[in-house]
This record gives sequence, C-alpha cells and structure tokens, in this order.
Amino acid sequence: MTKRQIVVAYDFTAVSEAALDHAIALLKRDPAQILHFVMALNDHQTYLSADSTRAELIVRIQRLFAAHALGRDAEFFVHTRIGRPEEEIVQLAQEIGADLVIVGSHSRTTVGRLFLGSVSEAVVRAARCPVLVARPKEYADVELQKIVEVPHTKLRPLAHRYSYSNDIALVRPIDWPIS
Repeated sequence: MTKRQIVVAYDFTAVSEAALDHAIALLKRDPAQILHFVMALNDHQTYLSADSTRAELIVRIQRLFAAHALGRDAEFFVHTRIGRPEEEIVQLAQEIGADLVIVGSHSRTTVGRLFLGSVSEAVVRAARCPVLVARPKEYADVELQKIVEVPHTKLRPLAHRYSYSNDIALVRPIDWPIS
C-alpha cells in the first residue's frame, strides 16, 4: 500500500492551527500517510532564522503527536522555505507528488482579498491535487435527534420522521409511487 503524501501549510497562526488539527485527524484515521509541514518565510529572513523556525515547529509537532498518542510510527517532514507562501506550498506539493494539500483560511471579505491576496485561494487555483481549506469551527454545536421509524397505522402508512428540530412525522401519501 502506497503512503499518501499530504502537505500541511503552517505558520503559527490560528488558521494554520486548524490545518494542523485536520492533518492530525487524518493521521489518526489512517497512519499510513506522510505529513509534510511547510512554512514559507518572507524574503527578509535569513537561512539561520529558517533553521530556528524549523526546529521550533518540529518540537511543536512532536508535542502534539505525543498528546494525541500518535506514537513514533507517524512520519512527518518539516520544510521551511523563503518566498511567497502560495508558490512555496504548490512547489512542495509538486516536488513530493502530493495527494492532498491542507491550508488554513482567514474569513476575509472580497475587499480584504483584493488588497491582501489570499494564500488559500491561490493554492486552490494552482495545486494539481485536492486542497482542503481548513478554518476554525464557528458553528454552535447542535444536538441532533436520531432518525426513527414511526409505527405504521392506517392514518400514517409508511411514515418516517426526518426532522432534527421537532417531532413532526412526514407522511408519504398512499398514491405516490415507490421508486
């Protein structure tokens, strides 16, 4: 079985934490994957700062893996590159033959993207593999009811309850064809 190569864009921000969480969840489900964390530094940074950032990220990932009990079998690589993030992410994906790219996304408006650009949007357009755009969950948790069969009666033939918000039984009229 071939191990899947997954690129995870990371830069110590909240949105990249969401990408990291998704990568860990994927690794927990299927340990036969190799994670490639990529951090793109701006042009003003040196290779020495890239090395120290890389070492810091390795320690962070190892702590997370230990906290999630992923063990030593989990394979990962950390790549620090100097350049534009969207270009470096796509370039790494091409170099390793990535099966998936995970990138975080800010919830910027259209105006914000015009002035600042969007790394995730550029990666989605340029990548030649599936891209998972991760962001922190903002929806409230909702407790869902189980879908249950409603007892058959003459008044309610073949009724099923499909509602998550109330106990209304939706009834199929007798004259509807079954298909």
